[in-house]
Amino acid sequence: MRVGAGFTLLFVFVFQTALADVYPSKPVRLILPFPPGGGTDILGRLIGAELGARLGQPVVIDNRGGGGGVIGAEAAARATPDGYTLFVGSSSTHGTNSAVHTALPYDPVADFTPISMIATVPSLLVGNPGLAAKDLTSLIALAKAKPDTLSIAIGGIGSSLHLAGEQLKMMADVRLLNVPYKGTAPALTDVLGGQVDLMFISVVTGATQVRAGKLRAYGVTSAQRQPSFPDLPAIGEAVPGFESTAWFGVFAPANLPAEITGKLNAAIVAALANPGMREQLKTEGASPAGNSPADFAAFVRDDVKRWAPIVRQSGARPD
Repeated sequence: MRVGAGFTLLFVFVFQTALADVYPSKPVRLILPFPPGGGTDILGRLIGAELGARLGQPVVIDNRGGGGGVIGAEAAARATPDGYTLFVGSSSTHGTNSAVHTALPYDPVADFTPISMIATVPSLLVGNPGLAAKDLTSLIALAKAKPDTLSIAIGGIGSSLHLAGEQLKMMADVRLLNVPYKGTAPALTDVLGGQVDLMFISVVTGATQVRAGKLRAYGVTSAQRQPSFPDLPAIGEAVPGFESTAWFGVFAPANLPAEITGKLNAAIVAALANPGMREQLKTEGASPAGNSPADFAAFVRDDVKRWAPIVRQSGARPD
């Protein structure tokens, strides 16, 4: 029995090592769980291009929007763990969703192999330039004077952007009218068009529109002001204690062989250490990350626990 068990383990080790040696031998699919144009899409395409160049195979982008990231995450979780299906997860898919959804069709911890965090990204509170309020203090005063009149677009129920809005409402003691969408891009379109007043948007997605004057920025969700917007106050300056920062990372389905996990992690960490890539991410308003699979796994477990009480207090539930 011992000889048989030892032979089996040796066979598995040799097989996995051989698999890693030839991996990848064909294109890799990278599932992005939100529509094109949002922060996940922009960061996913950046890391996908770098990863493809380092792996020597094309990385094909597969946008699977819907359900606040649930549809794409479930598709990734059910894929074969052979390294040919990867997934860009976030504080939405792997942090808030498990608290928001009472019957989530995937487990953010058990159903995935964490590879590496890509970046952390603060958000902007933005509004249509036609709004009478010119700064955050006057915006809060307007919301208090006219409860449930100002509308706020939600690019995904239970997303970190949605919960930033709920957190602002609770901490500033204001009432805003939620207008849900299936993704950031359609929500942004309606804010730009004046159909909706406000939204929280990733710095990655909203920076260009703010600089062009098509959106008015009221504040950034990080604890301190951002170098990319030095004159824009942190929301916490007007609402003490407010902070909300999203994160993004690459995952594979659970039980990915350790050798392939290591190869992918090395490629992503090297890409994020590249000065050109780091500068590109910083230009987009993102802070480059890059960590070990073990450290990333521990971070995800802690984030799932962190969001649970916040979601309970907000009462956030999918439509």
